[in-house]
Amino acid sequence: MIVKTYGSALQSVSAISIVIEVNVSPKGTRFSIVGLPGSSVKESEDRIESAIQNIGCIFPRFRTIVNMAPANIRKEGAAYDLPIAIGLLAASEQIKTDNLNHYTLMGELSLDGTLLPIKGALPIAVQAKKDGFKGIILPLQNAKEASMVDGIKVYGAADLKEVIDFYNNPKTLRPTNSDVVNIFSQQNSNDPDFNEVKGQYMVKRGLEIAAAGGHNVLLIGPPGAGKTMLAKRFPGILPPMTLPEALETTKIYSVAGKLDCSLITKRPFRSPHHTISDTALVGGGVTPQPGEISLAHNGVLFLDELPEFKRTVLEVMRQPIEERKVTISRASYTADFPAGFMLIASMNPCPCGYFNHPDRSCSCPAGAVQRYMRKISGPLMDRIDLHIEVTPVSHQELTGLSTSESSNKIRERVIAARNIQKQRFNRHKGIYNNAQMHPSLLKKVSQLDTQCADLLKKAMQTLNLSARAYDRILKVSRTIADLAQSEHIQSDHIAEAIQFRSLDRENYWM
Repeated sequence: MIVKTYGSALQSVSAISIVIEVNVSPKGTRFSIVGLPGSSVKESEDRIESAIQNIGCIFPRFRTIVNMAPANIRKEGAAYDLPIAIGLLAASEQIKTDNLNHYTLMGELSLDGTLLPIKGALPIAVQAKKDGFKGIILPLQNAKEASMVDGIKVYGAADLKEVIDFYNNPKTLRPTNSDVVNIFSQQNSNDPDFNEVKGQYMVKRGLEIAAAGGHNVLLIGPPGAGKTMLAKRFPGILPPMTLPEALETTKIYSVAGKLDCSLITKRPFRSPHHTISDTALVGGGVTPQPGEISLAHNGVLFLDELPEFKRTVLEVMRQPIEERKVTISRASYTADFPAGFMLIASMNPCPCGYFNHPDRSCSCPAGAVQRYMRKISGPLMDRIDLHIEVTPVSHQELTGLSTSESSNKIRERVIAARNIQKQRFNRHKGIYNNAQMHPSLLKKVSQLDTQCADLLKKAMQTLNLSARAYDRILKVSRTIADLAQSEHIQSDHIAEAIQFRSLDRENYWM
């Protein structure tokens, strides 16, 4: 007897439906799985046999062939245990087959029949809905996550016995329901507040501009000046996540197996250690998994002590920063992972940390500062829009009673500027802020008068800036104009943008 059950294979942050065909024949006793199964899938026979026997059913001792189609897609992981087990029981006439075509099911089996959680429940549910299935059956721990997809019934089962009972009588399991809109609306932010930061008004202004336009930032300053403190408060001034952004980010964490809630409602803040490998940063592996830059999608990637990262690790970010995605190629297929992150990087100005310090002298030998700064390549520096010097806070400011502006007030101005950009780019698919503008669009929305053009030309010549740097200054100027609610870019907007670009030339890259 031949029966079909349905599962899913993960491809980057999406899924594709898999048909599991099971044929049980009395001629022989051999068990085989075909259709490009991975090693963990090939090992499923022993897990399934033990699980079936421990719940009181009979494991068929006949010639059994399991075919997983399409055969050109590699199937990895133990999550195929459940659809294979149900197929075996249906093919040996131990459960009813009436509803097999209506449900996608995935789950790893323990030896006693308990269902263990899987990765990628959310994209699997999305694909099941797209393919017209009536519902999806998953381990109980994954049901809340999958129920974020509206329009498909999600059933959570604790063990194989509950799934068997469901196929024999669908009323034995109740679908898991979640009010996605209500869950999303109840999001609250406990991010550290900018009002805890004394002084640093220029740095806060730079971070406000970055948040308003989606720009990348480099903070340069001595130890203890507040670089990390400022970076950790940056997500608090970003606009709240939209529901599509929340679902998109949740899919990435689901595929990576790092989801500890049903829906991610706060913008991610990823801060990998400088010993990270290039594969861990951009993603990859035998079965490609998202890296830190994808886990920071729709949020912030913070690289503290930037020159301490291996140069090869930093260089692999150049393309994802521009394209907002990372492509990982293997012999059999190519996976695209989203990487729409904002980069916040920080560094000391020299190995000892006190070059250009107002009170302490630098102890580095001659040429050490330049060698230290050159650990970061020019092309990568060009892709960072704002270069901000973080100076030490004076004792008077540190002990003063004056209060700084709160994150909520800064966020209000950021949201107002983002709303202007939303209207501006309404007809341009895939562009949501000024940092994402392509050259032709930038030219259209950043027309300069003679005074602005002359100022920018002088800066280009004096600072010896690249064409990419020219575009970055224009984008930052457009953001400053949006914060000022100005329809056109003015000369003071250009001057402020140049100020955030000239740090490297005047003090450090000599």
